[in-house]
Amino acid sequence: MNISGASLPTMNSSESAEILSASLAKRQQQADGKAAIALIEAATQTMQSLPSPSKPTASLGNNIDVYV
Repeated sequence: MNISGASLPTMNSSESAEILSASLAKRQQQADGKAAIALIEAATQTMQSLPSPSKPTASLGNNIDVYV
């Protein structure tokens, strides 16, 4: 296999700028995704460490006197 510089396509500066911009956008999206996952995992760990709420034990409203 022979690769020579003459057979490679030429790119002007606007095409290379578009490729660089797309590459930077992809990296930013990946970083945002990793940050979102870390935030969700941290929130999940916090919720799991909280004690479960106690069941209501009040007797208010359990007995209703109805007079007919």
